[in-house]
Amino acid sequence: MTTWFALTTGKQLAEDQFDSLEKHTQWGIDILEKYIKFVKERTEIELNYAKQLRNLSKKYQPKKNSKEEDEYKYSSCKAFLATLNEMNDYAGQHEVISENMTSQITTELARYVQELKQERKSHFHDGRKAQQHIETCWKQLESSKRRFERDCKEADRAQQYFEKMDADINVTKADVEKARQQAQLRQQMAEDSKAEYSSTLQKFNHEQHEHYHTHIPNIFQKIQEMEERRIVRIGESMKTFAEVDRQVVPIIGKCLDEITRAAESIHQKNDSQLVIEAFKSGFEPPGDVDFEDFTQPIKRAVSESSLSNSKEGKPESRFSGKSKGKLWPFIKKNKQQSQSLYFHKELMKRTLGKPTYALEAREYVLSLKLGAGPEDFSNLPPEQRRKKLQQKVDELNKDIQKEMDQRDALTKMKDVYIKNPQMGDAASVDHKLAELGQNLEKLRSEAQKFEGWLAEVEGRLPARTEQTRRQSGVCESQNTLTVNNCAQDRESSPDGSYTEEPSQESEMKAPPTDFDDEFDDEEPLPTIGTCKALYTFEGQNEGTISVTEGEMLFVIEEDKGDGWTRIRRNEDEEGYVPTSYVEVFLEKNAKGAMTYI
Repeated sequence: MTTWFALTTGKQLAEDQFDSLEKHTQWGIDILEKYIKFVKERTEIELNYAKQLRNLSKKYQPKKNSKEEDEYKYSSCKAFLATLNEMNDYAGQHEVISENMTSQITTELARYVQELKQERKSHFHDGRKAQQHIETCWKQLESSKRRFERDCKEADRAQQYFEKMDADINVTKADVEKARQQAQLRQQMAEDSKAEYSSTLQKFNHEQHEHYHTHIPNIFQKIQEMEERRIVRIGESMKTFAEVDRQVVPIIGKCLDEITRAAESIHQKNDSQLVIEAFKSGFEPPGDVDFEDFTQPIKRAVSESSLSNSKEGKPESRFSGKSKGKLWPFIKKNKQQSQSLYFHKELMKRTLGKPTYALEAREYVLSLKLGAGPEDFSNLPPEQRRKKLQQKVDELNKDIQKEMDQRDALTKMKDVYIKNPQMGDAASVDHKLAELGQNLEKLRSEAQKFEGWLAEVEGRLPARTEQTRRQSGVCESQNTLTVNNCAQDRESSPDGSYTEEPSQESEMKAPPTDFDDEFDDEEPLPTIGTCKALYTFEGQNEGTISVTEGEMLFVIEEDKGDGWTRIRRNEDEEGYVPTSYVEVFLEKNAKGAMTYI
């Protein structure tokens, strides 16, 4: 196995490579910390992405107890709701990615970096210590060598001095002996220094061998292993990085599969059937219109087929000039709402200066703005009325059940109090029980009333007369809105827009006439057509006229958009009746000819 020591030394040790390795290992730690920072930023992105996905899903969720929630009965809306729910789960998987990356990568690597720093510090500390030790041994060797060299030189000089003194005849014997002893001492010191130097040299060589062949290679080996573990660890973290993503891929795939399955569950035929069930009126289509001969000079009579149309059918209109008839109530609400202001103005102009109409006109306009409607929903088509009544009955039954549950709970509580007086006073519950009893009576009375109307619609009970039905359903409030509310109830939906009346757009947008002049005109108005009373109407207010069901009358002023038609029975009897109560047939020369039902 090739080690860093072999690579850095070769045949000779290069001490400066130790510093290079120290810099390299520090760079490795920096790379590891950079990778940790990268993973942290990735987890933050995942969390933010998941949060944005959840907010997006929540933003488009239908609001509870709202009209928008009712729209989700259609398959396409259900598929969209399933998509929103799956996107919420999809966001959860990105949160899982963030959590797993944090726990399995960033947290683990952060702890490993701290351990790596401590290990690296320990290894390089041992290396520095080994270098200091070998340098100390080298200094000792150098010192011993210099001392041995000095002692040898001193011994040599002392020997030469002794020999010189011994050869000189003038020197005393004592001086010669002293020189001899000094030379012997220096020689002994040189021998001692030699022995010390030899010992120090052997020790240094041993320490040097251990240093370069044991200590330093071991240190380098540990540093190498440490660095290789770091490299392996960062590689494993990168694998974990990919694996964390791969683990959620099947779940994300399931979310996408569910979205695809929801899209495939969309059924256009079922949605169309739901629309039919929601908006079908229950009216029968109008019958054929008989030919009317206009070549006769006498006033034409209404054909039997037109006059015999049922109350729920709508006879076809006859038009002249550029007028176009509409046989079916397809006028959009927003169009009618945009014309409501015109109706209000026309009605006020009609009633200007007429005290008997002024109050009713103001209240009629107010009822249109507030979207008032009859309690029995008799202003709606039969099928829509049945659904509304059924919905009201279901709501009342739920309220009754809720009140009964509360009453049963309080009754049980009272029984417990009676058996265990220490737990509470049984009399304290009586007031609440009495209140619940009153509420139940009111709710049951309401439910019975709506069930009666529902039974009438469904044919379970004998139908009341048209006059009684309308007086109880349309004109239930007998205060001030007696006539105008009747017309409004038949022509307006609860939101104030006209839905039942198949109004003619050309007639709606006709330029307003001077109604004041019409009221002040003393000359009798010419007849512009005939009409048949579909229902009995009691004209109790000034300006109105009473008619009976099936009666034929003359039309002298057509509906101007306010829901009233002016008719004449004879020269002395004329007045207004609700347009929805009569079937009108205008003369050939009448403008905007139209059939009202």
